[in-house]
Amino acid sequence: MDNRLSRRAFVVGSLAAGFALAVMPVSADTIATDSNGLVAGEVKIPVAGGEIPAYRAMPASGGPFPTVLVVHEIFGVHEHIKDICRRLAKQGYFAVAPLLFSREGDVTTMADTQQIISKVVAKVPDKQVASDLDATVAWAESTGNADTMRLGITGFCWGGRQAWLYAAHNPSLKAGVAWYGPLQMPPSELRPKNPIDLVNQINAPILGLYGGKDMAIPVAQIEQLRAALKAAGKPSEIVIYPDAGHGFNADYRPSYNPQAAKDGWKRMQVWFKQHGVA
Repeated sequence: MDNRLSRRAFVVGSLAAGFALAVMPVSADTIATDSNGLVAGEVKIPVAGGEIPAYRAMPASGGPFPTVLVVHEIFGVHEHIKDICRRLAKQGYFAVAPLLFSREGDVTTMADTQQIISKVVAKVPDKQVASDLDATVAWAESTGNADTMRLGITGFCWGGRQAWLYAAHNPSLKAGVAWYGPLQMPPSELRPKNPIDLVNQINAPILGLYGGKDMAIPVAQIEQLRAALKAAGKPSEIVIYPDAGHGFNADYRPSYNPQAAKDGWKRMQVWFKQHGVA
């Protein structure tokens, strides 16, 4: 591990309750999944230099269960991401969402989205994210409840981009689902590569779910990645929902598109089962 990463201070030790301040008030469409029949709650993940908080949900009996890493949006591991974990656990998965901004700041207390991006998100190194996800997999395996030989990943927005990157990082990954993950960002020391730069290194089939009306991710970029995956012979797939914008699965925000979200969720279930995460 790069010493610059291991020496970073940990500024967030626990997950916040409820929703991030920047997304309030939440929509009437917000989905709330109960924890009946589940073991669900906050856990601590040992990582380089300390530990980070995470939310873990799994069935209360049985196991070990196929494992899904859930990578959060720019709003951190707030109630929506916790609910995603519970939804997956209801389907028989060991789902865990580590807080990958633990060293950079508590985004759940920030009211302004641009402040979240500039003061926290922009300072998170991709290398650190990959290391923390590796540590999360190792922790999950150590519990005895997770079958990490059946490992999947899903991520949303910022986390959708990380799903693509992690597929090029971890050769043990079986499959991934990237929900509206940004595809082309100006390269920097902290974010040196975009998904399209790593196509030849992708180890697992990825299902990309995108909105045709996403102003942040032009369809031309999506099609460019689709073509690159096909040219590289990668068994990945990209679905574009013509009437959906960015954040179409975020049921707690006005961006929610129920039809696209429900279809995407069904596709994710099938994708994981087809590719060994079940």
